[in-house]
Amino acid sequence: MIRNEKEDNQYTISELAKEFDVTSRALRLYEESGLLAPRREGTKRIYGNRDRVRLRLIVRGKRLGWSLSEIGEIFDIYDTDSGEKAQLEFFLERLEERRKALELQKKDVDLALMDLSRISINAQKALDKILK
Repeated sequence: MIRNEKEDNQYTISELAKEFDVTSRALRLYEESGLLAPRREGTKRIYGNRDRVRLRLIVRGKRLGWSLSEIGEIFDIYDTDSGEKAQLEFFLERLEERRKALELQKKDVDLALMDLSRISINAQKALDKILK
């Protein structure tokens, strides 16, 4: 059951895993990486709103192709007293770096697709020649 944030601000590992469509193992990895910090009741992990918000950001960051260490850097900047301006500037730099990397990958994919088309056309012509 996904709880309403206003109910009690506590989430189990299975609730967050289901809400964000990640595995419990992934949540434990994020905890080991220092990105999440649930409190413990025996062996049970209890996540609060801060962890829930961080998990949302982790999932977004992973979708953008960022590593856990890059996501951690962003969290570290947020957790310091460097101010909102510094945080946003750092975040914008990371976004621009990722955009440039994706644009380069897109160019590489486009070139590979053109090569595949050219090779396919040549192979079809060779096959047609053999079959005549």
